[in-house]
Amino acid sequence: MSGFRFRSLVSGSSGNATLIEGPGSLPGTVFRVLVDCGLNLRQLKQHLAQDGLDASDIQAIFVTHEHSDHVGASFSLAKQYGIPLWCSYGTWLGAGEPDCAGLWQQASDGLAIQWGGMQAVPFTVPHDAREPLQLVIRSQDMRLGLVTDLGHVTEHVVAHVQDCQALLMEFNHEPELLAKSRYPAFLKRRISGRLGHLSNAAAAQLLKQVLHPQLGHVVAGHLSRQNNQEHKVLEWMEQATAGHAVALHIATQEAGSPWVVLRAPEPDQVVESALHNECSLSVFAA
Repeated sequence: MSGFRFRSLVSGSSGNATLIEGPGSLPGTVFRVLVDCGLNLRQLKQHLAQDGLDASDIQAIFVTHEHSDHVGASFSLAKQYGIPLWCSYGTWLGAGEPDCAGLWQQASDGLAIQWGGMQAVPFTVPHDAREPLQLVIRSQDMRLGLVTDLGHVTEHVVAHVQDCQALLMEFNHEPELLAKSRYPAFLKRRISGRLGHLSNAAAAQLLKQVLHPQLGHVVAGHLSRQNNQEHKVLEWMEQATAGHAVALHIATQEAGSPWVVLRAPEPDQVVESALHNECSLSVFAA
Protein backbone atom coordinates (compact mmCIF):
# COMPACT_ATOMS: atom_id res chain seq x y z
CA MET A 1 0.00 0.00 0.00
CA SER A 2 1.00 3.64 -0.30
CA GLY A 3 2.56 5.26 2.75
CA PHE A 4 0.81 7.12 5.52
CA ARG A 5 2.47 10.37 6.56
CA PHE A 6 1.74 13.96 7.51
CA ARG A 7 3.35 17.31 8.09
CA SER A 8 2.28 20.66 9.40
CA LEU A 9 2.70 23.27 6.67
CA VAL A 10 2.29 26.10 9.20
CA SER A 11 1.16 26.17 12.81
CA GLY A 12 0.48 29.07 15.16
CA SER A 13 -1.81 31.98 15.90
CA SER A 14 -1.29 33.47 12.42
CA GLY A 15 -2.32 30.41 10.45
CA ASN A 16 -2.62 26.62 10.54
CA ALA A 17 -2.56 23.97 7.84
CA THR A 18 -1.71 20.26 7.98
CA LEU A 19 -1.15 18.01 4.97
CA ILE A 20 -1.86 14.29 5.25
CA GLU A 21 -0.97 11.67 2.65
CA GLY A 22 -2.33 8.17 2.68
CA PRO A 23 -3.25 5.35 0.33
CA GLY A 24 -5.83 6.03 -2.33
CA SER A 25 -8.76 3.82 -3.25
CA LEU A 26 -6.72 2.06 -5.96
CA PRO A 27 -3.43 0.23 -5.32
CA GLY A 28 -0.38 2.45 -5.65
CA THR A 29 -2.33 5.72 -5.55
CA VAL A 30 -2.06 8.55 -3.01
CA PHE A 31 -4.86 10.49 -1.34
CA ARG A 32 -4.03 13.95 0.08
CA VAL A 33 -6.10 15.76 2.70
CA LEU A 34 -5.56 19.33 3.86
CA VAL A 35 -6.74 19.92 7.42
CA ASP A 36 -7.39 23.66 7.77
CA CYS A 37 -6.06 26.33 5.45
CA GLY A 38 -5.44 29.40 7.61
CA LEU A 39 -3.51 30.93 4.71
CA ASN A 40 -4.30 32.72 1.48
CA LEU A 41 -3.98 30.75 -1.75
CA ARG A 42 -0.62 32.26 -2.68
CA GLN A 43 0.88 31.28 0.67
CA LEU A 44 -0.57 27.77 0.46
CA LYS A 45 0.90 27.24 -2.99
CA GLN A 46 4.30 28.40 -1.78
CA HIS A 47 4.29 25.86 1.05
CA LEU A 48 3.04 23.03 -1.18
CA ALA A 49 5.67 23.83 -3.81
CA GLN A 50 8.38 22.95 -1.27
CA ASP A 51 7.24 19.33 -1.68
CA GLY A 52 6.69 19.58 -5.43
CA LEU A 53 2.93 19.80 -4.99
CA ASP A 54 0.18 22.14 -6.14
CA ALA A 55 -3.26 22.90 -4.78
CA SER A 56 -4.71 20.66 -7.50
CA ASP A 57 -3.00 17.69 -5.81
CA ILE A 58 -5.32 17.98 -2.80
CA GLN A 59 -8.36 15.70 -2.89
CA ALA A 60 -10.16 16.66 0.33
CA ILE A 61 -10.27 19.55 2.79
CA PHE A 62 -11.33 19.41 6.43
CA VAL A 63 -11.93 22.60 8.45
CA THR A 64 -11.81 22.18 12.22
CA HIS A 65 -13.55 25.47 13.08
CA GLU A 66 -14.30 28.93 11.73
CA HIS A 67 -11.56 31.02 13.36
CA SER A 68 -9.58 32.87 10.70
CA ASP A 69 -6.27 31.16 11.48
CA HIS A 70 -7.90 27.86 10.51
CA VAL A 71 -10.55 28.59 7.91
CA GLY A 72 -8.53 31.15 5.89
CA ALA A 73 -8.88 30.36 2.19
CA SER A 74 -10.38 26.89 2.72
CA PHE A 75 -13.72 27.54 1.07
CA SER A 76 -12.33 29.52 -1.86
CA LEU A 77 -9.71 26.77 -2.36
CA ALA A 78 -12.47 24.16 -2.47
CA LYS A 79 -14.54 26.14 -4.96
CA GLN A 80 -11.66 27.11 -7.25
CA TYR A 81 -10.24 23.59 -7.52
CA GLY A 82 -13.41 21.55 -7.11
CA ILE A 83 -12.24 19.90 -3.89
CA PRO A 84 -14.83 18.42 -1.48
CA LEU A 85 -14.71 20.15 1.90
CA TRP A 86 -15.87 18.74 5.23
CA CYS A 87 -16.72 20.73 8.35
CA SER A 88 -19.46 20.80 10.96
CA TYR A 89 -22.72 22.64 10.35
CA GLY A 90 -21.77 25.05 13.13
CA THR A 91 -18.44 25.81 11.45
CA TRP A 92 -20.17 26.42 8.13
CA LEU A 93 -22.57 28.83 9.84
CA GLY A 94 -19.74 30.51 11.72
CA ALA A 95 -17.82 30.98 8.48
CA GLY A 96 -20.75 32.91 7.02
CA GLU A 97 -22.51 30.09 5.14
CA PRO A 98 -20.06 30.25 2.22
CA ASP A 99 -21.03 29.09 -1.24
CA CYS A 100 -19.02 25.98 -2.04
CA ALA A 101 -20.68 25.08 -5.33
CA GLY A 102 -22.16 21.97 -3.73
CA LEU A 103 -18.79 20.75 -2.43
CA TRP A 104 -19.51 21.18 1.30
CA GLN A 105 -19.99 17.93 3.22
CA GLN A 106 -21.32 18.03 6.78
CA ALA A 107 -19.06 16.49 9.41
CA SER A 108 -20.29 15.45 12.84
CA ASP A 109 -18.86 14.04 16.04
CA GLY A 110 -18.20 10.32 15.68
CA LEU A 111 -19.40 10.08 12.06
CA ALA A 112 -16.64 8.40 10.03
CA ILE A 113 -15.41 9.88 6.75
CA GLN A 114 -13.74 7.74 4.06
CA TRP A 115 -10.84 9.37 2.23
CA GLY A 116 -9.30 6.87 -0.20
CA GLY A 117 -7.79 4.13 1.95
CA MET A 118 -8.03 6.26 5.11
CA GLN A 119 -10.90 6.63 7.54
CA ALA A 120 -11.27 9.80 9.61
CA VAL A 121 -13.38 10.15 12.74
CA PRO A 122 -14.12 13.71 13.91
CA PHE A 123 -14.64 14.42 17.59
CA THR A 124 -15.81 17.49 19.47
CA VAL A 125 -13.46 19.59 21.60
CA PRO A 126 -14.17 22.42 24.08
CA HIS A 127 -13.27 25.65 22.27
CA ASP A 128 -14.94 29.02 21.75
CA ALA A 129 -16.22 28.24 18.27
CA ARG A 130 -19.66 27.20 16.98
CA GLU A 131 -19.05 23.44 16.61
CA PRO A 132 -15.31 22.67 16.62
CA LEU A 133 -14.06 19.24 15.60
CA GLN A 134 -10.66 17.55 15.68
CA LEU A 135 -9.70 14.29 13.99
CA VAL A 136 -8.29 10.81 14.31
CA ILE A 137 -7.31 9.32 10.95
CA ARG A 138 -6.74 5.60 10.50
CA SER A 139 -4.94 3.73 7.74
CA GLN A 140 -5.01 -0.02 8.36
CA ASP A 141 -3.35 -0.50 11.80
CA MET A 142 -2.00 3.05 12.04
CA ARG A 143 -3.69 6.00 13.72
CA LEU A 144 -2.90 9.70 13.57
CA GLY A 145 -4.49 12.06 16.11
CA LEU A 146 -4.90 15.80 15.55
CA VAL A 147 -5.88 17.71 18.67
CA THR A 148 -5.45 21.48 18.89
CA ASP A 149 -7.60 24.45 19.87
CA LEU A 150 -9.16 23.22 23.07
CA GLY A 151 -9.34 24.94 26.42
CA HIS A 152 -9.29 21.81 28.54
CA VAL A 153 -9.04 18.05 28.13
CA THR A 154 -12.23 16.01 28.35
CA GLU A 155 -12.74 12.26 28.67
CA HIS A 156 -14.16 12.40 25.14
CA VAL A 157 -10.87 13.81 23.82
CA VAL A 158 -8.77 11.23 25.69
CA ALA A 159 -10.93 8.38 24.42
CA HIS A 160 -10.38 9.41 20.81
CA VAL A 161 -6.63 10.08 20.83
CA GLN A 162 -5.59 6.92 22.67
CA ASP A 163 -3.61 4.26 20.79
CA CYS A 164 -2.27 6.60 18.09
CA GLN A 165 1.12 6.05 16.45
CA ALA A 166 1.50 9.82 15.97
CA LEU A 167 -0.05 12.95 17.46
CA LEU A 168 -0.16 16.59 16.48
CA MET A 169 -0.97 18.32 19.78
CA GLU A 170 -1.49 21.86 20.94
CA PHE A 171 1.14 23.29 23.29
CA ASN A 172 -0.10 26.86 23.18
CA HIS A 173 1.21 28.88 26.10
CA GLU A 174 3.16 29.08 29.32
CA PRO A 175 0.86 30.70 31.95
CA GLU A 176 3.67 32.79 33.43
CA LEU A 177 4.53 34.27 30.03
CA LEU A 178 0.87 34.88 29.24
CA ALA A 179 0.36 36.69 32.56
CA LYS A 180 3.32 38.99 31.84
CA SER A 181 2.44 39.62 28.20
CA ARG A 182 1.00 42.82 26.76
CA TYR A 183 -2.21 41.06 25.83
CA PRO A 184 -5.33 42.81 27.15
CA ALA A 185 -6.96 41.20 30.17
CA PHE A 186 -9.96 39.88 28.23
CA LEU A 187 -7.70 38.08 25.77
CA LYS A 188 -5.62 36.54 28.57
CA ARG A 189 -8.84 35.25 30.15
CA ARG A 190 -10.00 33.83 26.82
CA ILE A 191 -6.74 32.01 26.10
CA SER A 192 -6.40 30.54 29.59
CA GLY A 193 -10.11 29.77 29.97
CA ARG A 194 -11.86 26.44 29.61
CA LEU A 195 -12.80 27.25 26.00
CA GLY A 196 -9.44 28.72 25.04
CA HIS A 197 -6.11 26.98 24.42
CA LEU A 198 -4.04 24.35 26.23
CA SER A 199 -1.13 25.43 28.38
CA ASN A 200 2.12 23.47 28.17
CA ALA A 201 1.35 21.74 31.46
CA ALA A 202 -2.16 20.72 30.37
CA ALA A 203 -0.88 19.42 27.05
CA ALA A 204 1.87 17.45 28.79
CA GLN A 205 -0.69 15.91 31.12
CA LEU A 206 -2.78 14.81 28.12
CA LEU A 207 0.33 13.34 26.51
CA LYS A 208 1.05 11.35 29.69
CA GLN A 209 -2.51 10.03 29.70
CA VAL A 210 -2.34 8.68 26.15
CA LEU A 211 1.32 7.60 26.09
CA HIS A 212 1.82 3.96 25.10
CA PRO A 213 4.62 1.86 23.55
CA GLN A 214 3.44 2.30 19.95
CA LEU A 215 3.36 6.10 20.06
CA GLY A 216 6.36 6.97 17.91
CA HIS A 217 5.98 10.68 17.09
CA VAL A 218 4.55 13.74 18.81
CA VAL A 219 4.40 17.11 17.06
CA ALA A 220 3.77 20.16 19.24
CA GLY A 221 1.68 22.74 17.40
CA HIS A 222 -0.16 26.03 17.75
CA LEU A 223 2.60 27.57 19.89
CA SER A 224 2.01 31.20 20.80
CA ARG A 225 4.84 33.44 19.60
CA GLN A 226 4.39 35.88 22.47
CA ASN A 227 3.41 33.49 25.26
CA ASN A 228 5.56 30.41 24.69
CA GLN A 229 9.12 29.32 23.98
CA GLU A 230 10.24 26.26 22.06
CA HIS A 231 12.73 25.14 24.70
CA LYS A 232 9.98 25.19 27.35
CA VAL A 233 7.73 23.10 25.12
CA LEU A 234 10.50 20.54 24.59
CA GLU A 235 11.09 20.35 28.34
CA TRP A 236 7.41 19.60 28.95
CA MET A 237 7.33 17.02 26.14
CA GLU A 238 10.48 15.29 27.38
CA GLN A 239 9.11 15.17 30.91
CA ALA A 240 5.82 13.68 29.70
CA THR A 241 7.49 11.00 27.54
CA ALA A 242 10.35 10.10 29.90
CA GLY A 243 11.36 6.48 29.50
CA HIS A 244 9.67 6.06 26.11
CA ALA A 245 11.27 6.15 22.66
CA VAL A 246 9.20 8.95 21.15
CA ALA A 247 10.45 11.32 18.44
CA LEU A 248 9.52 14.88 19.43
CA HIS A 249 8.96 17.68 16.92
CA ILE A 250 7.82 21.30 17.03
CA ALA A 251 5.71 22.82 14.26
CA THR A 252 6.49 26.50 13.67
CA GLN A 253 4.55 29.35 12.16
CA GLU A 254 7.10 29.81 9.40
CA ALA A 255 8.06 26.28 8.38
CA GLY A 256 5.60 23.90 10.03
CA SER A 257 7.12 20.49 10.79
CA PRO A 258 9.08 17.84 8.89
CA TRP A 259 7.24 14.92 7.36
CA VAL A 260 6.31 12.29 9.92
CA VAL A 261 5.88 8.76 8.57
CA LEU A 262 3.60 6.37 10.45
CA ARG A 263 4.58 2.74 10.49
CA ALA A 264 2.51 -0.29 11.35
CA PRO A 265 3.36 -1.67 14.82
CA GLU A 266 5.48 -4.79 15.06
CA PRO A 267 3.75 -7.87 16.56
CA ASP A 268 5.77 -7.64 19.80
CA GLN A 269 4.73 -3.98 20.11
CA VAL A 270 1.08 -4.96 19.82
CA VAL A 271 1.48 -7.44 22.69
CA GLU A 272 3.37 -4.88 24.78
CA SER A 273 0.70 -2.26 24.12
CA ALA A 274 -2.07 -4.67 25.10
CA LEU A 275 -0.31 -5.42 28.40
CA HIS A 276 0.23 -1.70 28.98
CA ASN A 277 -3.46 -0.97 28.36
CA GLU A 278 -4.53 -3.80 30.64
CA CYS A 279 -2.35 -2.45 33.44
CA SER A 280 -3.66 1.08 32.88
CA LEU A 281 -7.24 -0.14 33.10
CA SER A 282 -6.49 -2.07 36.27
CA VAL A 283 -5.02 1.01 37.94
CA PHE A 284 -7.99 3.10 36.84
CA ALA A 285 -10.47 0.53 38.13
CA ALA A 286 -8.73 0.45 41.50
